[in-house]
Amino acid sequence: MKEGDNVQDSMDLFEEQQKYIKAQALHTIFHNEENLYSVVRMKIIETNENHNEKEIIVTGHFPRIHEEEVFTLYGCFKDHPRYGVQYHIESFKKEMPQTKNGLIQYLSSNLFQGIGKKTAEKIVNELGEEAISKIMDDASVLSGIVNKEKATEIYQTIIEHQGLEKVMSFLSGYGFGTRLSIKIYQTYREQTLEVIRTNPYQLIEDVDGIGFGRADEIGKAFGISGNHSDRIRAGCLYTLEHVSLQEGHVYFEKNLLLSQTMSLLNNQETKVTDDDILQEIVSLAQDEKVVIEEERIYLASLYYGEKGVVSSLHRLLNREEEIEEFPESEFLLTLGNIEESLQVQYAPLQKEAIQTAIHHPVMVLTGGPGTGKTTVIKGIVEMYAALHGISLDPKDYGEKKPFPILLAAPTGRAAKRMSESTGLPACTIHRLLGYTQEGSFQRDEHDPIQGKLLIVDEFSMVDIWLANQLFKALPSTIQVIIVGDEDQLPSVGPGQVLKDLLSSGLLPTVRLTEIYRQADGSSIVQLAHAIKNGEVPQDISKQQGDRSFLQCSNAQVVEVVKQVCTNAQAKGFTARDIQVLAPMYRGPAGINVLNSSLQEVFNPNVNKKRELHHGEVIYRVGDKVLQLVNQPESQVFNGDIGEIVSVFYAKENVEQQDMMVISFDGIEVTYTKSDFNQITHAYCCSIHKSQGSEFPIVILPVVKSYYRMLRRNLIYTAITRSKRFLILCGEPEAFQYGINKKSDNERQTSLCQKLQERFEEMPSLEEDEMENISPYDFM
Repeated sequence: MKEGDNVQDSMDLFEEQQKYIKAQALHTIFHNEENLYSVVRMKIIETNENHNEKEIIVTGHFPRIHEEEVFTLYGCFKDHPRYGVQYHIESFKKEMPQTKNGLIQYLSSNLFQGIGKKTAEKIVNELGEEAISKIMDDASVLSGIVNKEKATEIYQTIIEHQGLEKVMSFLSGYGFGTRLSIKIYQTYREQTLEVIRTNPYQLIEDVDGIGFGRADEIGKAFGISGNHSDRIRAGCLYTLEHVSLQEGHVYFEKNLLLSQTMSLLNNQETKVTDDDILQEIVSLAQDEKVVIEEERIYLASLYYGEKGVVSSLHRLLNREEEIEEFPESEFLLTLGNIEESLQVQYAPLQKEAIQTAIHHPVMVLTGGPGTGKTTVIKGIVEMYAALHGISLDPKDYGEKKPFPILLAAPTGRAAKRMSESTGLPACTIHRLLGYTQEGSFQRDEHDPIQGKLLIVDEFSMVDIWLANQLFKALPSTIQVIIVGDEDQLPSVGPGQVLKDLLSSGLLPTVRLTEIYRQADGSSIVQLAHAIKNGEVPQDISKQQGDRSFLQCSNAQVVEVVKQVCTNAQAKGFTARDIQVLAPMYRGPAGINVLNSSLQEVFNPNVNKKRELHHGEVIYRVGDKVLQLVNQPESQVFNGDIGEIVSVFYAKENVEQQDMMVISFDGIEVTYTKSDFNQITHAYCCSIHKSQGSEFPIVILPVVKSYYRMLRRNLIYTAITRSKRFLILCGEPEAFQYGINKKSDNERQTSLCQKLQERFEEMPSLEEDEMENISPYDFM
């Protein structure tokens, strides 16, 4: 018996043991073609569930259903608080006619246009009672029965209406949920089962959410196991992608890749060798999936991401059109006017930053909190406009005459802060580049952005993929100011672009070191700079005007945070003013528990507020929520914070689904139930998600249960999110541990090295000048 037969036997046994209902479709109430979510009224034919009603409302994901079709549905009954008992499906199987007469009736139905009873009889007589399965497996069985065009129509109709059911039925045996099965089917369509049978590891590359373990389980069932080349190839790619996405590396040393891939692939039954893996790495390089450079192995997209950044910076720094030079006297006179207008006085280092920005094609501005980066950005904008005679009134510009000064940041909140501090429009980098719903960018080297000056803030958050996309979309005539704090957390994605640019020493750079916010008596800024230097102030537990440390155990964190928030609320602060930050989602002091508790503080269900259930989470009108994925079509991006302003129940809208409307600073976005996994509560959020934002009040628990995540740059990033008040709570020894712990996972990147190598190839300025000189010039 083949292993595939064992799989089918297991599936049959699985189906027998599962709770099910067999039902006939009566009426489709709702169907979404995009995600296949459906609501259908059905007549129950039989069931092994304890249910006596003759009809039931069925909800779940399946293709458009025709009346009178019969399905075996696997799932469970749920009592909806508004609509009563419904049957929510997890998987399903379409019941095909079992007799010749039934097959003839099916094939001559309205489902198959142009197929009459005589043609249907001919097909069934020729192919027998397994006609449908035979056609699905090989459309050529219809040749000689009907013409080629008709055979194609029949095959495509059957595949459309049977393919997904067959795929879902098969995948359910491996624990795949409905949504993931649909995603797989939408990727491969009629080729789905063929791909799964021949190389299930292809799913890892093509379908988000498929890990090596699941693909390996399917592979084993079909005999693709052990030292099979597809399995080893998938293991190599999976290991590379894991270290890139989870640990931020751009490349992996060959020996480390070998050892980690071997750990992934080897088990009691299998012994994969170094040579086996090396052979597949070479094959992957030939297929341009990876790049081998000396002892380093890169995913191709990351290798060319670094190369692209180097090429773009080389182009920007060696522009043909020279930057206009302004005399020192004109610069100082203009600066004096700006200082008078803005009522500020720039320190020497800040003046140097403004002057460097004006006179160089690319410049990096870095510094910690309170060092005046925002003030300098405003000064650069004003200086550039004054010296170049540019109006800063957006009303003077339009579609044919775009605004010449561009301000951008990785997150919507960071862009909003730029706009507030400068009085000019600012946007996310994704929006600047025209990020599309399909995941591509409209702006690139062939269609660059239009502008004369670009300032990008919070650049420590920018990964190598986005940096490459940004730089290659810049025209050679633009001037670029890169702003960021090198001591903050690196980007969530691969790379450490800001750090590498600074380490290269090739770009004009100004480091702001003097703390100006200290003049306002900010002990938060002092604390941040102490932490940056690896120091914990002796007065850390002492109450300050703008910060405090409340000692409590891990088990007490939730109650302490709730009490602090309750007191702040009593003083007039809202949920928008207060941000709780934590490094971990799970555990008794994790983000999930804190969010659930804080919802009852900030938005309890009084006066019967409208609410919706999503798993164990309740979303209600007035909740503060966080966007988790980019939604470019709505101009809402990962990390944006909004508020639920409306909830609509299924019977109240044409889509007949539960829906909510969330406002992101005035941008209202509608979410149906299938979109609810794109958001989460934001009363407490991760420190990584808080980057690029500032909040009036930050509450930061630091306890021993966070030890695995605690690092100096993590605590530093969290503390620098606070504008007015900082409340630390937890265990002082955990705080001390985090400050002493530098990142033990130095990211493997080669951008700095590639920049230095590329710019070393450039002739020196003196050599450039001598190229145009001949001996006759000395005569």
